[in-house]
Amino acid sequence: MSKTQQPAVESILDLNSNNIWDVTDSQIVTLWEQEREDEDFPPHEEKLLNVIRLAFEVVHFNPEDEREEAKYCDGTWATFARTDSRKGLVAIRHRAITRLSDLSYENIKHVSAPTVLELIDRNFGGGWESIPLSVRDIIESGFDISTTTLPASRLHMQGGTRDKKIADGYDVLEVPKGTWIEAIFAKKRAPAVKLRSITDQEYDEEGNRRHPSDDDEDVEEVTTEAETEDEDEEVQPAEDDTFYSSYAPEAEVKDDDDDETSGLSVLEE
Repeated sequence: MSKTQQPAVESILDLNSNNIWDVTDSQIVTLWEQEREDEDFPPHEEKLLNVIRLAFEVVHFNPEDEREEAKYCDGTWATFARTDSRKGLVAIRHRAITRLSDLSYENIKHVSAPTVLELIDRNFGGGWESIPLSVRDIIESGFDISTTTLPASRLHMQGGTRDKKIADGYDVLEVPKGTWIEAIFAKKRAPAVKLRSITDQEYDEEGNRRHPSDDDEDVEEVTTEAETEDEDEEVQPAEDDTFYSSYAPEAEVKDDDDDETSGLSVLEE
């Protein structure tokens, strides 16, 4: 396991998915016993056991069962008690990484390059392509991997690819393939730095960073424009009425009967 620098774990409550890999089983037992008597501790037990399971095998056993007591108290397991005695004792031990199938996206960050290459070498000597794709994805999530297959004399040539890779911090595994050799180079990836993405809305038209007060003003401006559009829509019918009212009122239309009567009157005269 790599010895990454982690803040000291002063309480069992400080355990998380990152620092659990750098804590020993005896440390867990000591920290657990320190907190177990606290009345506020019981609600945290299950969550802590799930964190411990990331790097340790965790089993519950009955100490009154002689067979189980002999199995889990043989010195290869560390044990501690639950706050509820009815749940028996807990036994833990580090998860051994002896095969490629033991690798996971969680523990790959805490394995060294020589260990990964050793696991690959145990894989029947088939080389990089013989590893299942899912396992290769796990390895490449924590390591930069590159391969090359060359004649032995060319691979070992002074100043060649092998020497350059080693000088650049890579570990190398050589897999013989007849008179040729497949060289697998592995180098630990640097921890990814998460950058907070900044959207264009955080800047004004001149490229200056907006302040919360500026955002409030923008909201007010948008609201004002919307209100103006609503007002325009409300005023429009009034303007239409004014437009039509500018015409003079039409003359009264007389009925046809009135016209006929009027014409007879003239004839009679």
